[in-house]
Amino acid sequence: MLSAQSLQQIDIELAKYPADQRRSAIMSALRIAQVEKGWLSPELIEFVANYVGIAPAAALEVATFYNMYNLKPVGKYKLSVCTNLPCALQGGVNTAEYLKNKLGIDYGETTPDGKFTLEVTECQGACGDAPVMLVNNHKMCSFMTPDAIDKKLAELN
Repeated sequence: MLSAQSLQQIDIELAKYPADQRRSAIMSALRIAQVEKGWLSPELIEFVANYVGIAPAAALEVATFYNMYNLKPVGKYKLSVCTNLPCALQGGVNTAEYLKNKLGIDYGETTPDGKFTLEVTECQGACGDAPVMLVNNHKMCSFMTPDAIDKKLAELN
């Protein structure tokens, strides 16, 4: 279900922990699987759990708790906008609404061309840079004014 390269990366993560604590590698293992497949289907979560050696329900608990895991297909670019209180006070809600209108989609939806998925999230830990947007769970974008959003979208096109 995963490539040999992804399994090798998971093995590297597993080697960081004692044999009786393999479950500690589940977050990394799920991330590696998601990078390869784009999202975590129930079957993929079960496969990763079995590979790591934990109950599939335990892996599902992790995948459903953290918003960095995609439990359904997403666009090429997943845009996560923080609307928690500090960001909201600095325009986070306006940023999310601007993106919603600009992309023509609602939160949790993907543009018809499959390019963008939009979501709102809780704190991303960058309150001083508010409003913030995370691209594909990896690239933090700060001070996301409408002009900054337009520039970022142009870069991603």
